[in-house]
Amino acid sequence: MSSPATPTPTVASLKVEPFRGGKGWMTIGGAIGVLFVLITAAIAVATDSKDAFYSYLVAFSYWCGIAFAATILLMIFHATHARWMTILRRPVEAMGVTIPVFILLVIPIWLGMKQLYSWVDPVAAGFTGEALARVTHKGRWLSVNFFIVRSVVYILVAALLGWRLYGLSLRQDKEGGTDLLARQRRFASGGLPFIALAITFGAFDWLMSLNPTWFSTIFGVYFFAGSFLSALSVLAIVTWQANLKNVFGGGMSVEHTHSIGKLMLAFTCFWTYIAFSQLLLIWIAGLPEEIPFYITRFREGWAWVGVVLIVCHFFVPFGFLLSRSLKRTPKRLAGVGIWILCIHYVDIYWLVMPTLYPEGVSFHWTQPVAFLGVGLVAVAFAMSRLRGRLPVPMRDPYLPESLRYRQP
Repeated sequence: MSSPATPTPTVASLKVEPFRGGKGWMTIGGAIGVLFVLITAAIAVATDSKDAFYSYLVAFSYWCGIAFAATILLMIFHATHARWMTILRRPVEAMGVTIPVFILLVIPIWLGMKQLYSWVDPVAAGFTGEALARVTHKGRWLSVNFFIVRSVVYILVAALLGWRLYGLSLRQDKEGGTDLLARQRRFASGGLPFIALAITFGAFDWLMSLNPTWFSTIFGVYFFAGSFLSALSVLAIVTWQANLKNVFGGGMSVEHTHSIGKLMLAFTCFWTYIAFSQLLLIWIAGLPEEIPFYITRFREGWAWVGVVLIVCHFFVPFGFLLSRSLKRTPKRLAGVGIWILCIHYVDIYWLVMPTLYPEGVSFHWTQPVAFLGVGLVAVAFAMSRLRGRLPVPMRDPYLPESLRYRQP
């Protein structure tokens, strides 16, 4: 005999309490994160260590990109009137509201601009002739003060959007009704172009300008694709752990997990498409100002990293995510998410480090320290925004539909 179907939960049946977890992440994790960030920044500034500054840039780009992408994910859900994800909305909001902390975390990059960006002093960096002329031509854009101002604008735009949506969501917990939900949807729809520009130009400034004579109009989309896939992976991991502790009160089902997995599969393919398109277009054109980026990464010391990315960023997660049963098993889907987060670090490392180590991969102790430092600070801040608040938007009018959600 077949087992009886699991009854569909209702809003009244949900046993949701204000979130009281995450204290260890906030206190111990946050303290360790701050300490690691300060150690990396102090070593970098005191010794003018390019290794430390580049390690920090990789860590900052990794975690800031995920925070930006989480806000974009939240805004897409609102703009498309998606109802199935209502039960999952609060974790996505928490990921997005970490963005303001990056106003402080970006400061070490400003302090290390001379060590990071050759355009700060192109003559000392060895630019001559036509290359120097091209860098000088970009001087109005690639200036220290304007770079700092733009960085602040990018982060503030994303922070404003994320915090406004989170604020309206918390108000809805108290007031209920459809008006606040409608305002969230209008605000998200209108704000999407602005955060798209912010993450695109942030990628141009923080990463692409490491090679000031090189450019790719698709680079911002490439950075977004990897960050968005990683944000979905974080969501898969967080919801798995939250369900184990009954944080959602029994409201999340394997149907929601399955949809997260399908989005992960889609953006695994999208990242690969964008990566291949960028390579194909630049390599076919063969322009002298564009191909050096790939020539460096095709050398013996870096070529194997490209192979690792092809295999581990596409073929491995693609193969696993084709499985329907895996996408409907939270633990296994979270395992794929952890894999994607690890390989995303390799991707960001591959974008940044060949500028410092053109002959091949090199390890420096500040790489894991900076990564853990920035990550722990961001996670601690997210936990601080969640504590004492309901982990489910209980008065959202579409929560019942989210609880009844089934795959078509």
